[in-house]
Amino acid sequence: MGPGPPAAGAAPSRRPLSLVARLSYAVGHFLNDLCASMWFTYLLLYLHSVRAYSSRGAGLLLLLGQVADGLCTPLVGYEADRAAGCCPRYGPRKAWHLVGTVCVLLSFPFIFSPCLGCGAATPEWAALLYYGPFIVIFQFGWASTQISHLSLIPELVTNDHEKVELTALRYAFTVVANITVYGAAWLLLHLQGSSRVEPTQDIDIGDQLGGQDVPMFRNLSLLVVGVGAVFSLLFHLGTRERRRPHVEEPGEHTPLLAPTVAQPLLLWKHWLREPAFYQVGVLYMTTRLIVNLSQTYMAMYLTYSLHLPKKFIATIPLVMYLSGFFSSFLMKPINKRIGRNMTYFLGLLVILAFAAWVALAEGLGVAVYAAAVLLGAGCATILVTSLAMTADLIGPHTNSGAFVYGSMSFSDKVANGLAVMAIQSLHPCPSELCCRACVSFYHWAMVAVTGGVGVAAALCLCSLLLWPIRLRRWDPDARP
Repeated sequence: MGPGPPAAGAAPSRRPLSLVARLSYAVGHFLNDLCASMWFTYLLLYLHSVRAYSSRGAGLLLLLGQVADGLCTPLVGYEADRAAGCCPRYGPRKAWHLVGTVCVLLSFPFIFSPCLGCGAATPEWAALLYYGPFIVIFQFGWASTQISHLSLIPELVTNDHEKVELTALRYAFTVVANITVYGAAWLLLHLQGSSRVEPTQDIDIGDQLGGQDVPMFRNLSLLVVGVGAVFSLLFHLGTRERRRPHVEEPGEHTPLLAPTVAQPLLLWKHWLREPAFYQVGVLYMTTRLIVNLSQTYMAMYLTYSLHLPKKFIATIPLVMYLSGFFSSFLMKPINKRIGRNMTYFLGLLVILAFAAWVALAEGLGVAVYAAAVLLGAGCATILVTSLAMTADLIGPHTNSGAFVYGSMSFSDKVANGLAVMAIQSLHPCPSELCCRACVSFYHWAMVAVTGGVGVAAALCLCSLLLWPIRLRRWDPDARP
C-alpha cells in the first residue's frame, strides 16, 4: 500500500475519483493522440508527395514504425509490471509515462523535417536510414506512454462503469486531439496556399503538395509536440498512482513455506494460458484495424475515388471525430443498459452500414458528411467498448495489467503495419497521379478496411457471447 489512501484495512472499496483527477488522467494520452493523428494521416503523404520518396520506401518506413511499436509494447508492459516506482510521487506506470513522453518530444519533429545533411544527390536509401532511428525512438516512446496510461485504468478505479467513464473521457480527448491536428493542418495549408489555389477547383493531392510544403509539416509537428507537452505536464501534476511493493516471481531460492498472501498474483505467463486473453486480444486488434486504416485511407478515398475538392480532406475527418466525440459520452449509459457485448455490436452495425453505403453508392457527393457521421460514431463505440473489455479481463490483477495491454497493442501495431504495406503493394498505379484503376482501388480499400475487418470483428464478438470474459485455467491455490 502506498502512503496516499487513508483506509488501511478495507481493501476493495475506494472513493470515486474526483472530476479533476479524471480529467487529469484523460489528458495523459493527448500528446500520443496528436502524434498518432499526424502519423497515420500524413506520414505516407509527406514522405511520398512532399519529400518525393517512392511509395514503397514510404510504406517501408511506416511498417518499420509499426513493427518497432509492436515489439516495444509487450516489453514495456512487462517491465512496467515488474518495476516498483522510482520516487514517492511516481509509481512504475507514471515513471514509464515520463520516459515515453521525453522520447516522443525529442524525436517526433525530426520525422516531419528535412533530412539534415541530405542534398539533391543523396540516394533514397540513405535518407530512409536517417529517418529510421528517429522513428524507432518515437515508437518506443509512444508505446511506453500508451501502455503505462492504459494500465493505470484498473489501478485508479475498480467499478465497471467508472472504467467505461475513464475510457470514454480518454477517447473524448483523442477526438479533440484529432480535431486539433486537422484544424491546424487546414489553417496552415490555407495560409500557405490560398494565394495559389482557386477555392472551388478540384485538385489532386500530388498537384497541391510538393517541396514547398515542407515548412508546413515541420511547423505542424512542432505545434503538436508543444501542445502535447503542456497536457502531459497536467497529467503528471494531477494524477496520483498508488505505490505498490515490488513483486518477485517465484524462483529457485524462493522459500518452500512462503508466508500466506492476501491475494494470489496473476503473472504474465499465466495470461498466456487463458483463452479469454486471446479472445479479447483478437477483438482489440480488429477494432484498431478498423479505426486506424479508415483514418489512413479516408483522404485518399475522398480525393481519388470521390474526386472531391481539397476542403473535404479537412472537413470530413473533422465531422468524423466530432461524431465520435459526442458518441463517447453516451457510452456509460448505453453500457449500463444493454451491456458491453451489445454496445460493441451496436457500434459494429453502424460501421457495417457505412461500408454497405460506400460499396453500393456510385458517388456520395454531399451525403459523404452523413457517412462520416456513421463512421465516426461507430469507431468511437467499438474502440471505447473494446478498451473497457480489456480492463474487464484484467479485473483486480493490476500487477500484470501492463503486460496485457502491451500484448494486445503488439498484435494491433504489427497488423496495422502489415495491412498498410499489403494495400500499398496492391496499388495499381506506380506514380503519384491516379490512374482509372486507382479510382475503384481506394473505393474498395475503404470497403475492405471497414466492412471486411468489421465482419472479422463480429466473429470475435460471437466467441465472447459463447464464452464470456473470465479466467478459466488459472488456479489461485496452485503453486508455480
